[in-house]
Amino acid sequence: MNIVLFAMLGIFIFMMFRRNKKTKEQQATLQSQFAPGVEVMTSFGLFGRIVSMDDEENKVVLELSPGNLATVHRQAVTKIVEPAAVAEEETAVVPDDASSLTTQDAGTPTTPAAAVETPDETLKRLNDEGKKDS
Repeated sequence: MNIVLFAMLGIFIFMMFRRNKKTKEQQATLQSQFAPGVEVMTSFGLFGRIVSMDDEENKVVLELSPGNLATVHRQAVTKIVEPAAVAEEETAVVPDDASSLTTQDAGTPTTPAAAVETPDETLKRLNDEGKKDS
């Protein structure tokens, strides 16, 4: 029984060191890709472009917006932001009014009253419904 416990403990320790090694390798790969002009995200959610890097002091100067610079520790930069792919599909057209809610795909109204009702009649109907609920 003791042998099984020691074996499980050994496997657990091995897996823990293996995970730490993978994490360090990923961080090293990420940091090797840092260069001025690269869009990045910090661990606290700021997005910016790398302006300059100081390897001796582990500092990175980010341009958050034009003329707005921030200096952060190199380890605070956790992700390189890939440019968003331009969608070739057209965006859905959202009407400014609620007319699309009263029509079906074929363009026919769902209820005859909704097609004939004026805005004043709608307000009156909604106010009357509110009085009935009370």
